[in-house]
Amino acid sequence: MSARLDHGWRLFATGFSFALFGACGLLFSLIVFPLAALWPHRASRQRAVTTVIHWFFRALVAALQRAGVMTLDVSGANMLRSGAPAIVVANHPTYLDVVVLLALTPAACCVVKNAHWRNPCFWGIVRAAEYVSNADPAGFVQDCARQLANGYSMIIFPEGSRSPAPNRLHAFSRGFAHTALEAGAPVLPVLMHCDPPAFTKQMRWYHVPQRPFRITVNVLAPIGVQPLAPRDMPSALAARNVTRTIEAQITQHLFDYGYFKTGN
Repeated sequence: MSARLDHGWRLFATGFSFALFGACGLLFSLIVFPLAALWPHRASRQRAVTTVIHWFFRALVAALQRAGVMTLDVSGANMLRSGAPAIVVANHPTYLDVVVLLALTPAACCVVKNAHWRNPCFWGIVRAAEYVSNADPAGFVQDCARQLANGYSMIIFPEGSRSPAPNRLHAFSRGFAHTALEAGAPVLPVLMHCDPPAFTKQMRWYHVPQRPFRITVNVLAPIGVQPLAPRDMPSALAARNVTRTIEAQITQHLFDYGYFKTGN
């Protein structure tokens, strides 16, 4: 009986949190975004908006933990908080990955799907924070490089969508590699893991696990891309080499940390 009550409480708390998230996003789009548009100084406006988003997501993650829905275990968070701009490249097992990473990174911009620019709950947020859309390959690298030059770390999920299975990744796209080469910024690989699985591509929000899920974040050492791309190497080949190296390292570490199981 107690187990059923606990599951029911976590289902309610999860639904309430998602509803609150959507309502806050809608209010942001309808109220904060128009007010932010009146702010005369673009740089300070973006800094204020990204700071509000960071603290809101910190509060949301803390509320989910207090409600007993989830726990969070982070290793290497100091590298996300260092203030040095980097390209944060992570695998993407769960819907909450971006929420957790934005909560951990004070000055962050992220790449978002083009659909979010039309979503009534998100369009104001992504515009006011000057997030980068993945819809325009031609402008993607320049937009990301500009944010890095402005002092923001770029959060990128190169799989493009949530991972297809608990033991498998989508092939990485090369946009982050082109950006790293263009901006000369280091890549900061991040391992994301959720146990038991929750909010995956195959699960709805109401598919709440039988026990609180644990999200584990492991921030690995930053990687400079220059050694992976000699000066005489064509840009397309250099980006392919960087992408292949980062994808292989993240995949190997997922096995090394026991997040992926051999033979599954």
